[in-house]
Amino acid sequence: MKRFTELFQAIDATTSTNAKVEAMRQYFVTETPANAVWALYLLLSKTRRRLVTSRVLRDVYLSISNLPEWLFKDCYAHVGDSAEVIALLLRDTPLQGSSAADVPLHEWMEQIIPLVKQVESEAERHELIVSWWRSLDDAEIFVLNKMLTGAFRVGASAKLVIKGLAAASEIPEAVLAHRLMGDFEPTVEFYANLLSHEAIETAPSQPYPFFLASQIDEAKFREEAMSHWLAEWKWDGIRAQVIKRADEVFIWSRGEDLVTEQFPEVVEAFQSFPNGHVLDGEILCWQGDRPLSFNHLQKRLGRKRVTKKVMAESPVHFVAYDLLEQAGQDIREQPLRDRKAQLTDLLAAQVDDRISRSQPLTFDSFDDLVALRARSRETGAEGLVLKAWDSPYLVGRKRGYWWKYKVDPMTLDAVLIYAQAGSGKRANLFTDYTFALWKADELVPFAKAYSGLDNQEIDKLDKWIRRHTVERFGPVRSVQPLHVFEIGFEGIAESKRHKSGISVRFPRILRWRDDKPVAEADTLETAQALLNAYQ
Repeated sequence: MKRFTELFQAIDATTSTNAKVEAMRQYFVTETPANAVWALYLLLSKTRRRLVTSRVLRDVYLSISNLPEWLFKDCYAHVGDSAEVIALLLRDTPLQGSSAADVPLHEWMEQIIPLVKQVESEAERHELIVSWWRSLDDAEIFVLNKMLTGAFRVGASAKLVIKGLAAASEIPEAVLAHRLMGDFEPTVEFYANLLSHEAIETAPSQPYPFFLASQIDEAKFREEAMSHWLAEWKWDGIRAQVIKRADEVFIWSRGEDLVTEQFPEVVEAFQSFPNGHVLDGEILCWQGDRPLSFNHLQKRLGRKRVTKKVMAESPVHFVAYDLLEQAGQDIREQPLRDRKAQLTDLLAAQVDDRISRSQPLTFDSFDDLVALRARSRETGAEGLVLKAWDSPYLVGRKRGYWWKYKVDPMTLDAVLIYAQAGSGKRANLFTDYTFALWKADELVPFAKAYSGLDNQEIDKLDKWIRRHTVERFGPVRSVQPLHVFEIGFEGIAESKRHKSGISVRFPRILRWRDDKPVAEADTLETAQALLNAYQ
């Protein structure tokens, strides 16, 4: 635990990418496999399981200190993280106990921490947590608390972690990224296979790392030779890889979630495919010749079993973009042109109405692309994706090969009516906002947003909110309806759960409309017209 905490601090103490990578390299070179595999598990955020809540940790701390609850809440408001607040406050709370910081990380993860789920009473749980705090210093307590609450995060992306491990093992980053996709077992055997310099057998369910498009630079792209590029619609669904191996079908989302059970129709459609094929594409709810809204897909997400009613109301379709594996061979290094040709042949031999190939769009100039992009919503797409015909299928977001050219967001001018403090570094600022539209003489909430303002605007608005609070509802403040903001979003749909009758996708603040009086903010009627046009 001590060495892992030192690694955490080394990563957290610098903004230098090279320094973070070097700290991880040194750790993985010198640490035992039993500890290193758990460190990798935590650094990659492979777990989201919460063993205790932040409230439980707070209650445990309050039970052993003389600090009143109101003062603890005030401390939390300044720090924004219960795990860190408790670690800081424990510096001034004498706890006598023996040190356990030298206990290996794998023992903490495999034997000690799981005890919190085995105790039979709240009192036993409290005593167990306090005994752990007694044995650790404040930095180690902070790390432990983050593990317990399932909120462990580190200031290094998965890409940097893999880079550090690659530097320690001398195995290419792309190979490690592929081996780390899918199920992660924090065992010595798993770690040995991961770092093996010999070819290891790929598990039937293992996907490939996704290749992602970057935001286009229009000015630079205009200078490109258009004949070198493919244009396709950018669909608003679930990016997925469908795998057919060992007579089974597996479906992985871009977020590395196995979502096979949520799309039984896709599984059925791919059962007839020959083994040894992996397709990259988009899962959409589809009707006729166009996709349905993302709300239909949300009815399936997180379900262990999809009912016949849901399947009938929200039928799914797989649009294939790319072929990554052909007859058991990894073909990602082949140029896109060749992969597309093999994909076309494969789908021609496996005809199914639930699967289609992404069709290339015709264009001769950048102005043609601009015109196509303007028509995106007419087809149910959210813009274009531009891919170099000679591009390999890489890992992550590599600029220069694939570009996304999204349509401008839909917008509505709305009134700020509620505000709530943020979290983390923004816990002492009001940064989470609720916006409303007019319905006759009433302001009806329609969206929440917490991004889009710069630091200066956030500080200015925070001061204003504190001076113009009308009512308080727990952490939420109702404010005087005096400010209008332009809210952008990617999609709009009917919603029975919202008072406004609508829901919007990815809402964010585009600008503070100081120039617009509240009376001229948009209405629900305007939003409904936007919805009708979108549908």
